[in-house]
Formats: sequence, C-alpha cells, structure tokens
Amino acid sequence: MKRFCDLADFSREEVVDLLQLAQRLVQHPEPQALAGKVLGLLFFNNSLRTLASMQAGMSKLGGSSFVITPGNGTYRMETRLGVAMDGDAAEHIREGLPVMSSFCDVMGIRAFADGRNLDADINETAFNAMAELVADKPLINLESAMSHPCQALADWKTMDDIGVPRTGRFVLSWVWHPRALPLAVPSTALHMAAQRGMDVVVLRPEGFALPAPLMDKARRAAAASGGRVSETSDRREALQGAQVIYAKEWGATAAYGDAQADAALRASLSHWCVRNDWFDHTDPACRLMHCLPVRRNTAIADEVLDGPRSVVLREAHNRLIVQMAVLHRMLKEAR
Repeated sequence: MKRFCDLADFSREEVVDLLQLAQRLVQHPEPQALAGKVLGLLFFNNSLRTLASMQAGMSKLGGSSFVITPGNGTYRMETRLGVAMDGDAAEHIREGLPVMSSFCDVMGIRAFADGRNLDADINETAFNAMAELVADKPLINLESAMSHPCQALADWKTMDDIGVPRTGRFVLSWVWHPRALPLAVPSTALHMAAQRGMDVVVLRPEGFALPAPLMDKARRAAAASGGRVSETSDRREALQGAQVIYAKEWGATAAYGDAQADAALRASLSHWCVRNDWFDHTDPACRLMHCLPVRRNTAIADEVLDGPRSVVLREAHNRLIVQMAVLHRMLKEAR
C-alpha cells in the first residue's frame, strides 16, 4: 500500500482486512516491526488526536517521527503555484516537500480545505499537488479538503467494537457551531458508513446539504455494499430507529466561501445541539459519535457527551490502533 488518502480507493473487503490487521496488532504487538523507519509529518493545521496518535503509533511499532508545522519553529511555507513570494512565506512546497520526504520512509500531510472554491476543494486540488511532490514515498492523508480516511477507519472499527450491525441505521447529523467548519469529516463519515453497508441518512437544515458529487460518491459505495443513502431536514424522520447518531459541524454549502452569508444561515439554528431528547425515537441502544474536538453545549450537550451513549473517547483511542495498521502495511509488509 503506497497511498492512504481516501477510503474510496479501497474495496470494502480491503478495509475489513486492514481492520483485521489492526486487531491483530492489538492482540499480538510488534514493538520492533518498524525499527529504523522514520515517519515525516507535515501539519499546516492544528491537531491533537491526529498528531499524537501518529507519533505514538510509529513509536509503538519501533519507529521514530519528526513534525513540521510551517511557521512554528520552521519557515512559513507557500502552497500556491506561480506566485511571487514577497510575503511571509520563505519556503515553497516544491522544494520543502521533496526535502522532507528525502529524510523519511513515509509521509503524512494535514492540509485543510481552502474554503473558497468548492469545486477546487471537492477535486482535492491542493492536496493532490502536494502528493505529486512525494510520489516516491508512501503517503497518508491526515485530513485534506474532503477526506479524513484515518478518522473514518477508526469510526468503522468503533462501530465493529460496540456491535453496531453492518446494515444498521447511521444518521450523520449537522450540529451547530458559531462558524463554518470543513467538509472533510462529514464527507468521509458519509462514505465510510455507506461502504460498510449501512442505511445512511444525512440530517441537515436547509442550506447545509452536502455537495452532490459527495452524495453521489456515497451512493455508489452503498450500491456496491448493499447499503442505502438518503437525506432529509426532518429530524424525527431521520432519527427513527437509528443505531448511531454521528454529530458533526460543517459550513453552509449554499454559501461556500461567503462567511457573512454562512453566518446568516446558521444564526437561527443553535437548537441543533444533540440532547437526550434526540434519542426518544432511536433504537434503545443508539450511540453518539463525533470525531472531536467538540464544543460542549453548542454541538452536543453535556448530558449526552458524559452519558452512556457517547463513544467519542473510544473513537479517539481507535485512531492509534488503525493508524498503526496503516503504517505496518505500508512499511513492514512492503519489505
């Protein structure tokens, strides 16, 4: 495996096999599997779970890692092509990335959406340009404009761990946030659940529908796995019989790149905060998922986050486990 950039690049069977490897590494650790190997991490955006779990996972397999956060102890890095570099950035990715990749055996890159041009972000224009610069090394997407495959893999494992049926009802629900957030996690969670074979419902207010190309991609995955994808703004309809509520914030796609218009659309939606009454018509065993970080009593109420339905901490821990499997498959099994 040379690239782990989008769960859609893999068949359902390949994902299941990777999860089986993750479980095997839990039961039978291999603390020297990647001895002498180096993981290079480039973070253009903030991180807690992704950064810590990648470093910890590499260490648990016997390898080492280094982290570059442009502008924080290193030169600011320019990502645009064809620009006159007369601003703060002293380094360009066209030189910086090949240099970094020459120092390591596998690269991980985190670069959020630009948030201004929806078509460019859907097509992963910025991330793909970076990926081309490290074509000679394995690459892991640590969150790009529209994809967060490590989070999706951890979410899949979490549902397996807690016994959520493969064909269960999975509700991806928009929740409130004071500003627009990227589409990477909701896009990937949607695809992950469809690929798993679930009955997936996207619950969102008007103006916050996920882009048609993302919905179509998920529907193709559902068709291949025996799942189903639908969307609605009717909360009661969506939550009826749900076995998972995956809460996530994202920006108004009807006003993509327009902060003022987005703010106007979300101004009256603060009641989209997951509380106990959201579970009145779900399956009795329905669980609450979220990728974290989460704003308490804004997106999800304390009563739910601190209650027995929440599995958000398990999701976070599973990031470490599944990423170890990705690293193992890239570096150990490629020898």
